[in-house]
Amino acid sequence: MSKLPQLLQDSFAVGTADIEKATAYQRKYGGQLEQILISMGSLSSEILPDLYARLLNLPTYTDKDVDQWELPVQARTFPLDQLIEKGWLPFSVSDSGWCFVTISPLNKDAQEIVFALGVNCSLVMVGNDLFNKLVVIARQNDDGVVNGELTSVEEARLRELASEAPTVNLLNALITRALRQRASDMHLEPSNGKGRVRFRIDGVLQDIDTIPPALVLPVITRLKILSNMDIAEKRRPQDGKIEMRIGGIDLDIRVSALPLNDGESVVMRFLRKDAIRYDMAVLGIAPDIEQKILQDIQTTAGVILLTGPTGSGKTTSLYTFLNKLNTPDVKIITLEDPVEYQLDGINQVQVQADIGFDFAAGLRSIVRQDPDIIMLGEIRDKETAAIAMQSALTGHLVFSTVHTNDAPSAYTRLLDLGVEEFLLNAALVSIVAQRLVRRLCEHCAAPALDAAELTERYQLQHYADELNSGKLHLCQAVGCEHCNHSGYKGRVAIIEYLRCNDVIKAIPKDQNFIQLARKANKSQQGRTLLEDGLLKAMQGTTTIAEVLRVAG
Repeated sequence: MSKLPQLLQDSFAVGTADIEKATAYQRKYGGQLEQILISMGSLSSEILPDLYARLLNLPTYTDKDVDQWELPVQARTFPLDQLIEKGWLPFSVSDSGWCFVTISPLNKDAQEIVFALGVNCSLVMVGNDLFNKLVVIARQNDDGVVNGELTSVEEARLRELASEAPTVNLLNALITRALRQRASDMHLEPSNGKGRVRFRIDGVLQDIDTIPPALVLPVITRLKILSNMDIAEKRRPQDGKIEMRIGGIDLDIRVSALPLNDGESVVMRFLRKDAIRYDMAVLGIAPDIEQKILQDIQTTAGVILLTGPTGSGKTTSLYTFLNKLNTPDVKIITLEDPVEYQLDGINQVQVQADIGFDFAAGLRSIVRQDPDIIMLGEIRDKETAAIAMQSALTGHLVFSTVHTNDAPSAYTRLLDLGVEEFLLNAALVSIVAQRLVRRLCEHCAAPALDAAELTERYQLQHYADELNSGKLHLCQAVGCEHCNHSGYKGRVAIIEYLRCNDVIKAIPKDQNFIQLARKANKSQQGRTLLEDGLLKAMQGTTTIAEVLRVAG
């Protein structure tokens, strides 16, 4: 028996019968014995580095900390694409010659390439994962890649890897898992050579899994292909969109790729039409505030503003208000960036800033379309704000959003943009500041063990007497299989409502306005975000800790 079959039998427990079958196949069809055995399932590809090292008496390189390694400058004249395709990579150079790392030391094509280069070389065995990591680093450092872009050979290979079964199955499994856990976003980020996977569930990021180093680049490439991005572009941010159907669910995925120092971060936002119900009851707005908002949206003219940070549910609330007003006798036009959900019976317009069709330009066009109700995705500049206010004065009901921490601050934000105070006083109907807190899981929520301590620490009895007829029903998160052991399932809005009535209009819009507006709102039974959150905690809808996390 020759050396390789003997080694396979003695050191790697390959049976004699399997070796004989593989040898017979080799004599008839050719090929490498070890690769035939792998195809038969008699040998694992993971042991190849150890096998070749023993067979050829080669050293093995196992150091995983190669982040500081750089491709030798002299190697940039080598045909790297061809060498990498054959499983060889120039690693270092010294007076005695070149050292190549390899996963396929017996590849004759690679041997011929190196022989043609006329260099002395030695080989070091590495595993597949480490080889792929070194290849990524080499390609990042290789000036031979024109303007940092992939060559046609590299791009073709990436496309091939992205369409292989392991890549496709892994990505589909992650998306399916995200949908099952009700994630709104999935984050793929580089982390020590691997891919870190996180889901945002009910507004909170959670570590979920890691992607093996060898699959990080193929998975990101597949996402870029599906979302019509340039897979060769790794220096600039890119955005794309995927439309797919998984498990009977029609899904739109907004994809964002951002170059980092050690790779690319890709974030997917899942837009599920079946997951959104534009119903006031679903928002969880307190009955007294809901009644006031319903009165406001029935007015025929004016501006209703929603404020809050990104991800606070402003768009969902706006869609809910529009859905309430969506009747055959009313024309509604929205101007959004981007249009996330399509609403039946409503004319939705997508902003195209790259061609000069921004919010201001779009709004000027919209008012010529004879709308009754206008929804602006966001007020970002003076011109948009001024046109919105003037549209309200000419008989339109306008909904929009601004980024401020509370309701009174919307006044100062618009003044900072350059809107005249008289325009604000004339146009604004109400301002609604919103946050989202996680709702306690109805299956496992339990009475809070430290209810007495919480009541005393946060003076809750005072709030209970004032807001909830003295009732206190504090609960705590427990965790069960229905809520993925988080204790929470779903979210509910907490609201600060400010009606822009004569009292608010009369307050000078100077540095004291915010403080005076809060006092005026309080005197009219208004609540801050924190107080509305505490009310929901006292009713057992959420927890004190969750309210303090969001609005404390």
